[in-house]
Amino acid sequence: MVRTLVLGGARSGKSAHAERLVPESDPVTYLATGRRDPGDREWAERIAAHVSRRPDSWRTVEAGDADSLRRVLGDAGSDATVLVDDLATWLTGVLDDAGAWDRDPVALDEVAGHCAGLVDAVVGCAARLVIVSAEVGLGVVPSTPSGRLFRDELGSLNARLADVCDEVVLLVAGQPLRLR
Repeated sequence: MVRTLVLGGARSGKSAHAERLVPESDPVTYLATGRRDPGDREWAERIAAHVSRRPDSWRTVEAGDADSLRRVLGDAGSDATVLVDDLATWLTGVLDDAGAWDRDPVALDEVAGHCAGLVDAVVGCAARLVIVSAEVGLGVVPSTPSGRLFRDELGSLNARLADVCDEVVLLVAGQPLRLR
């Protein structure tokens, strides 16, 4: 069992790189964390582009909420590979569901619990695991409170996951840099 965290900025190639890490012969469960929005055509096109790259043999599970992502990771057997794409969209949904954008302490505690549960699920996952997440801490400080909250929460989650993953790769301009 190997756990790999693939980080990168927008359009860095992190998802495509993560997909190439998966051996073609493995049974793959692709955990898609982006929630569909029927009113957002551009988002639907992005999802369609990701879907079109996946082999037909991969099983896709839409796991946009905190519980389904943890459940699939917990149920995965040691003979499988699980690819999670990506944690930035998952965290956005968790923040939305908790109503945490205004930094309500109770909502932030709920988000912290979901993030801790995700880290625990990653540690306990028996499958080969490839996790994709955005690296948002390299740019300017966001000008809005919600932007700063997202950057801080995702940065913290990424750091915690990097601590429990065997391999960490950062994609910059399409080039993978192995951090561990």
